[in-house]
Amino acid sequence: MRAIVGLWRWRSNPLCRRSDRTEAWLALGAMILVVLVAPLAAWLGASAAHTALLKNAEEQRSGRHQVWAVAESVQDRAPLDSDPESASQQPDRRHVVAHWAGPDGSSHKSTVTTSKSVQPGERFHIWTDAEGMATTRPMGPQTASSYAALAGLAAGAGTAGLVEAGRRLTTRQLLRRRYALWDSEWARIGPDWGRTGSNN
Repeated sequence: MRAIVGLWRWRSNPLCRRSDRTEAWLALGAMILVVLVAPLAAWLGASAAHTALLKNAEEQRSGRHQVWAVAESVQDRAPLDSDPESASQQPDRRHVVAHWAGPDGSSHKSTVTTSKSVQPGERFHIWTDAEGMATTRPMGPQTASSYAALAGLAAGAGTAGLVEAGRRLTTRQLLRRRYALWDSEWARIGPDWGRTGSNN
């Protein structure tokens, strides 16, 4: 921002070097890119992610089924949250050893996790895949939208970061070139420094 202000103040200043103007224009261009391109990248990223996630959610819904399982034994498990206040608001997770029938009628038995209060011998719903193995609940549209929004934010932030990184790298090259010009100029006039007007 200071370089942009300097571009306006030094536009007719004879002491303003070409590298100063280049650096100011570079900062202005980077700011415009961040303002215009980063939101576009965020929108495109969110749209692409949302489409892919909705397709994935549809595949999960078509490939996963709810079946009845019978609990054999139950083991309560406390929430992993270390905050007692927030942990008290979360449902207790229970490891349940249960058995159920797969889509082909085969019997399955495994340990599943549920938040419902289940007693041994009771039936409860679980989600299974096409092979009858226990799996998680299919992704819902709201979850897909939330993940897509996060993907959009990441795309926008990544674009802004790339633009800023490019600006910094270019500015560093300008500084190196400026220092090299100073060194060459000093090497040219340095031996005669302070000898102006002398008769030697």
